[in-house]
Amino acid sequence: MEGSSRKEASAGSRHSSGVEQFFVSINGQENLNILDWAGVSQANVSIITGLGHRLYSDDFLQTMDTAAADGGFASEEPDTSRADALIRQSLPFPPRHFDGLLIWDVLEYAPPGLLKPVIDRLYEVSKPGACLLALFHGDEKSGTVPVYHYRIADEKTLLLAQRERRRPVQLFNNRALEKLFTRFQSIKFFLTRDSLREVIVKR
Repeated sequence: MEGSSRKEASAGSRHSSGVEQFFVSINGQENLNILDWAGVSQANVSIITGLGHRLYSDDFLQTMDTAAADGGFASEEPDTSRADALIRQSLPFPPRHFDGLLIWDVLEYAPPGLLKPVIDRLYEVSKPGACLLALFHGDEKSGTVPVYHYRIADEKTLLLAQRERRRPVQLFNNRALEKLFTRFQSIKFFLTRDSLREVIVKR
């Protein structure tokens, strides 16, 4: 799958408890299937395949932007067949395919008509016990926020490359995230020094 071609700003480095916990969850295993929605990145490819796993990369934020350009997903109750077709085209995998999912901050930019179908499809294609890593901005007073490409420097460190600024479609507090992932087994929140909230969700 193709990654984003948008120009990146200079990257900043940060320790990530979410990334650390994600790698703990796959430690000691081989031949796992990992989904990465940060777009194609040599850094992410190298670290995941170097551990003996298969990486499936996609820039799903760009996919959503293209699909939502005509406003067709703005409604809370859109044409479900259209949403299903888009998601199955982007996630053409059998049930219980993925052992780990790196979703990053994509979900807070999902149009209302796509959010639930996306979550349902992620549930379907993940294995029981699989870990999903997602990030959310926690400052409910903020307007536009940085949108990043996420590059894994090592099993505890992220490099953030800013691609643009935009306003999230919606911001999620902890209760809203628990409701969003209600089908999943558990959710764990990690505090950070900035406004990004890291979340590990177990299928």
